[in-house]
Amino acid sequence: MTFNEWHAQFEWEQIQDKIQCKTEVDVQRALAKTGNLDLEDFAALISEAAIPYLETMAQKSRAITLKRFGRTMQMYLPLYLSNECSNACTYCGFSYLNKDIHRLTLNKEQLLSEIQVIKQWPYEHILLLTGEDAKNAGFEYLREAVQICKEHFKHISIEVQPMDTEEYKILAKEGVSAVMVYQETYHQKNYKKYHTSGKKSVFSYRLEAPERICEAGLRKVGLGCLIGLEDWRADSFFTAMHLRFLEKKYWRTRFSISLPRLRPHAGLQDQKNFQTDKELFQLICAYRLFDPDVEISLSTRESPVFRDNAVKVAVTSLSAGSRTDPGGYSLSKEELPQFMVNDDRSPEEVASMLIKEGYEPVWKDWDPVLDAF
Repeated sequence: MTFNEWHAQFEWEQIQDKIQCKTEVDVQRALAKTGNLDLEDFAALISEAAIPYLETMAQKSRAITLKRFGRTMQMYLPLYLSNECSNACTYCGFSYLNKDIHRLTLNKEQLLSEIQVIKQWPYEHILLLTGEDAKNAGFEYLREAVQICKEHFKHISIEVQPMDTEEYKILAKEGVSAVMVYQETYHQKNYKKYHTSGKKSVFSYRLEAPERICEAGLRKVGLGCLIGLEDWRADSFFTAMHLRFLEKKYWRTRFSISLPRLRPHAGLQDQKNFQTDKELFQLICAYRLFDPDVEISLSTRESPVFRDNAVKVAVTSLSAGSRTDPGGYSLSKEELPQFMVNDDRSPEEVASMLIKEGYEPVWKDWDPVLDAF
């Protein structure tokens, strides 16, 4: 059974009702458990009934994170290769309907210029990103970019358009070890409302992308929803369900969770589904309690104060010094970013904060020599 088939068994409203009906007794039961938590426990921990228990959730999350990950923090840097896109997504600055953006796909010389600037920092883990444009920034373009980047970085992740299994296999051989692919929203009925045209509008193809990545033998898969499109509690529940499904089916693969909230950008329509800082903190703690082994990433979308507190509780991966437009590190600033950065501290400043709090910044995820084992 695929996750698409599993997902089809559940109604969005049914999940919303499940979460809304959780009581403080359900929260207390989840927090009292010493073994693995199930999806019912997760529903309780993200419900409104759990809000009075945030301090307890934070303390337990911190203890679990320190036991599993120690005092290390993985550091990565996004490198945007292209902002060209053939999709019409109502929430994204890269949407082809957005006429306020100058389009750019980095050529080899421009990419090398970006790398030259980035190598002034200690990063060995790079995340390559593109819009979803098969013509200008498709598989072959990405393959060539990976070939260039692997000469300069020890760990390469990608966040690009979903691909077929064979394409993922080729990229794995080229040096890609992790793929981030976010469903944006698991609300199938409303998915088309946000993705009006382009390949991304096919809900099932995107939903089954993590399984194709696992089958291709990639070391890690990143999951997540875009917080702010739909009810964050229901979307997060489906994300947790997706994670648990994949962990059982592909137990050799590592998984990570990202928690991007909508940020201002050119072309953004009115946002109706807000999540407060307190609610995001609740969600981060809930994921850690639900899954002690999952890696949790927090980008520069969030404020310095929020990120500084989150790393003490459950987050295991941070970006710093990020630019969200192609050429943002070395070229002129003609291109508008995909979203506005909220934490503009330099890598040195974030590393200094981590060291002050007793953490060790780790600038690469793993060493290629481990592939021999």
